[in-house]
Amino acid sequence: MSRPPSGNWLRGTVIRKGGSSVGNTRTSTPQIQSTSSTVFGGGVKDASGRVSEYSSMDDTCPVCKSDRYLNPKLRLLVSACYHKMCESCIDRLFTLGPAPCPICGKILRKLAFTPQTFEDLGVEKEVAIRRRIAKEFNKRREDFADLHSYNDYLEMVEDITFNLINDIDIPDTEARIAAYRRENAALIELNVQREEQYQKYLKEQEEAERQEREQIALELRRLEEEEREERAKERREIIDKLETSDKDAAKLVARSRADALRRAHARSSSSTVANARLQRSRTAQSAVVADVPHVPLQDDWYTYEDKFVLRDDYDDPASEAVRRDRDGIMRAGGYRVEEAWERALRSAVAGLEIMPLQGLSNEDSAHPNG
Repeated sequence: MSRPPSGNWLRGTVIRKGGSSVGNTRTSTPQIQSTSSTVFGGGVKDASGRVSEYSSMDDTCPVCKSDRYLNPKLRLLVSACYHKMCESCIDRLFTLGPAPCPICGKILRKLAFTPQTFEDLGVEKEVAIRRRIAKEFNKRREDFADLHSYNDYLEMVEDITFNLINDIDIPDTEARIAAYRRENAALIELNVQREEQYQKYLKEQEEAERQEREQIALELRRLEEEEREERAKERREIIDKLETSDKDAAKLVARSRADALRRAHARSSSSTVANARLQRSRTAQSAVVADVPHVPLQDDWYTYEDKFVLRDDYDDPASEAVRRDRDGIMRAGGYRVEEAWERALRSAVAGLEIMPLQGLSNEDSAHPNG
């Protein structure tokens, strides 16, 4: 038995029977074949192209310190306390039942681990909390009597979300959420049904638009096919006429082209009618939005017209140049100097009915700012 050359043996080369050698040098980074369920450098993507599970070649389990160099099939999952662990550690620690997290000590269950969607676990936590809060606090603007109450409600929701994201007063915050859930259970369920109906409406609209696009595409393909057949028929007719007629060839060709042009105009008009029909059907399928009538302001607005008399001449140097501008170069459309005077008079007489301050001494009245 002959030994391989010493040089090949030192390089870790395998000598086969055919005399060829294959290098067995170990690279620093393992070469992993990406599949539909394992896509590194960007995460696992679903059919729509969105990342449904984030993963990276630099992933390392913080519990067992395993990485992708040692375990090419490493998969990290996120716990309810937003710490990552590999599947082997999860099976080892939580298969027998709930157990404390090896990082923070929170009691966890095996089923509570979820795939990681975002690279930053802080973003992962915020998205999960906001998704949970949105299911509970789903009131709309029409559920409130005025805009101020609605803004207060939004501020309360944001305070609760901020506390959960930053781990501030968690017991009190959870108690507020539970109390809100008990008090508004019927309204929460009603808004859930509204949202489901709205999503169903959007799907129906999307399906109707898809069918309409398909109808338009079929109509266009049919028209194109008819146009091709018509052109072939016209060429055959011209050739037959040229072969059998003794008239001028130029006149025959011109007459045939005129007939073809007339038929093309008829086809274009028919296609326009078909498109108009499709557009009317789309308009009929769309939801009709009720036109709410305009309701003017119902308050008792006092214009102070009985407290002043508007003249047509005032000593107003600021408006003299505007008054002399007969061509309207300095005035915007519809602007009149009298409107500025009227506004100034209204502002001057608006406070005449305000009662003076009472109970002040003469000294205080003489020096109100002292």
